[in-house]
Amino acid sequence: MLPIIDRRKQIIDAAAKSFSMFGYKATTMDGVAKIANVGKGTIYTFFTNKEELFQEIMNRMISEMKRIAEEAIDPGRLFFDNLSVVLEHLLDFQEEHELALKLSQEMREIGTPMALEGLQQMERAVVGYIAGQVTQAIKKGEIKPCEPEMTAFIMLKMYMALAVEWKKTHQPLEKRQVAGYLRFYMEQGLAPV
Repeated sequence: MLPIIDRRKQIIDAAAKSFSMFGYKATTMDGVAKIANVGKGTIYTFFTNKEELFQEIMNRMISEMKRIAEEAIDPGRLFFDNLSVVLEHLLDFQEEHELALKLSQEMREIGTPMALEGLQQMERAVVGYIAGQVTQAIKKGEIKPCEPEMTAFIMLKMYMALAVEWKKTHQPLEKRQVAGYLRFYMEQGLAPV
């Protein structure tokens, strides 16, 4: 018999697999129990419902995203250099992470509210992280004073527009080009000097 802590992890791993394979809507507690090779009642020992189990998976994914962002930061680089690297790593993570891909697909095809909530949680986590970096850059005098959360939101949306949306109707930009345009619009601006 496995210790309780191992059972919980076993359930979480099975749930992550199920949500990644089937999406939020098609994942059931019965299905998770089957993948985890435990009785359905065992899941309820640790989690009240599917929403709580999903939130645990989302919390773990967001923690992983924060770890990736932290590892990408180089204190020796300027703010905009770090920003580009962090956003590049986070976009790569979202494009490769099975759950992020499945939630995006489920949102496009079905519009499941919990899939939307999961995607919004990821966006809020990224915006929050960037806002913290913006605040530090303001304190260091690397950028002028601004509203950190709004600025972070605009930076993320601009990056996503250049890296993802642009290629839907134009020649895709290389990562260095995306970083260059982000820097041009955000750091240099359009007003003549």
